Amino acid sequence: MDAQLTARLREIEAAFAEVEKSLVDPAVLSDRARYTEVTRRHAELSPVVEMFRAHQRARIDQREAGELAAGDLSLSAELRQLAAEKGAEAERLEEALAVALIPKDPNDDKDVIVEIRAAAGGEEAAIWAGDLARMYQRYAERLGLRVEPMDSNESGGGGFKEVVFAVKGKGSYSKMKYEGGVHRVQRVPKTEASGRIHTSTATVAVLPEVGEVDIEINPADVKVDVYRSSGPGGQSVNTTDSAVRLTHLPTGVVVTCQDERSQLQNREKAWRRLRAVLYQHRRKAQQASVAGTRRDQVGTGERSEKIRTYNYKESRVTDHRIGLTIKRLPEMLEGDLTEFVAALTADDQARRLTEGA
Repeated sequence: MDAQLTARLREIEAAFAEVEKSLVDPAVLSDRARYTEVTRRHAELSPVVEMFRAHQRARIDQREAGELAAGDLSLSAELRQLAAEKGAEAERLEEALAVALIPKDPNDDKDVIVEIRAAAGGEEAAIWAGDLARMYQRYAERLGLRVEPMDSNESGGGGFKEVVFAVKGKGSYSKMKYEGGVHRVQRVPKTEASGRIHTSTATVAVLPEVGEVDIEINPADVKVDVYRSSGPGGQSVNTTDSAVRLTHLPTGVVVTCQDERSQLQNREKAWRRLRAVLYQHRRKAQQASVAGTRRDQVGTGERSEKIRTYNYKESRVTDHRIGLTIKRLPEMLEGDLTEFVAALTADDQARRLTEGA
């Protein structure tokens, strides 16, 4: 283990010792807010410290077994094997520790708002947008996360021009954040009599949901319009002005919500969505100023811009960012995205380690 990593782990171990002292401090125990913060910090540091100590034990066992092997020829084979096993264990723990020290994305535990829009391909793209919405909702259900509809705009042929929903539950953003981008589908549309394969796209944006503390919006900068809902929603649809449109005048960002029958509920959801969109815009601007480049999550929606391709004929799904192809399209469409998400997470961690994040 290099000196820099060891020094960082020693600092964490010292901080953990201080946290353990605080857990029995009467002043902390009598202050609910402080106690909650200390227990959170303890839970955050504990796995890293335990892993570091296991690494140290493995290195000690490796060294002792090696020394004994040199002094006792009758047991040298067994001891050399033990030393090799302990060395391999220490190497695995060292790799895990390096990953554990990568700064955590502060948004990972946040709820998310997912926006899916039909792009290139006409009505087939709208149908594809609906298929993607269903896939992500199934994926969320598999993870025990809750899906909350927010807005939708149906097309004339059974698809959706736009679908917006929230995914709520601890770790929602960490499980969804790699899905943002252009998703391309290659298949024969149901309306295609000649059996010709069409290529269509839909864009997906994954926005961490934030509160008023995370981003401040001046109400004077927001134009609020109410109108009659045009989609499913019960008896009040097309009879009352329940739908809400918010326009952020400084940026031109427009969000709508018409999923609920109540104008009050739609207004609350629209404000949540506006905060998420503006927060994402601010994050991108900050990242652009640091990195000197900016890559929009969803691009223009053109067929040539894609993060993933779904080929129905070959039951094949390819993620172009990491070059991974999985031939289990039906299972993926039912929400089985675990393999892709795990691979994308590992790739992100490896990249950040290389960059020294």
